[in-house]
Amino acid sequence: MKEFYDAMAMKRALTRITYEIVESNKGTQDLVLIGIKTRGVYLARRIADQLQKLENVAVPVGELDVTNYRDDRRPDAAKENLRLGVDINDKRVVLVDDVFFTGRTIRAAMDAIMDQGRPKRVQVAVLVDRGHRELPIRPDFVGKNIPTSMQERVKVNVSETDGQDSVVLIKQGELAQA
Repeated sequence: MKEFYDAMAMKRALTRITYEIVESNKGTQDLVLIGIKTRGVYLARRIADQLQKLENVAVPVGELDVTNYRDDRRPDAAKENLRLGVDINDKRVVLVDDVFFTGRTIRAAMDAIMDQGRPKRVQVAVLVDRGHRELPIRPDFVGKNIPTSMQERVKVNVSETDGQDSVVLIKQGELAQA
């Protein structure tokens, strides 16, 4: 197991992502953050807190569970109980997730938000991009690129659920210990 980020490095990466979001969107007007459950929600809230400090504005944060929108689920999975908790119509939506891998989670998230409205723009912010694209989707804001093999996994720990902030690379044989 190899640690890539400790708590301070994670905070710096999220601060950098926050600045990049503000610069790319020329401010925070009509900005909405949507955290992809589970850890993306915590990261989105942290970015919103940073935006509050930086721009003195409360940016809405929604939560999104993409489980029933994934293409590896059965096609008749129920999609009717989706509630983002924020209005996305004509807004600049930033989808926030912990790890970007094949692109399938983000594709599912885009399908889900399109069922809820029509955003002006959709961007993607991730703490870690580990490569291995299967779809032509890439993040707009990245904390760190960590090239991995298919026998490795990136684990993001957040203090809200894991008791600490860190990003670790775990080899297949080490999975049982993590």
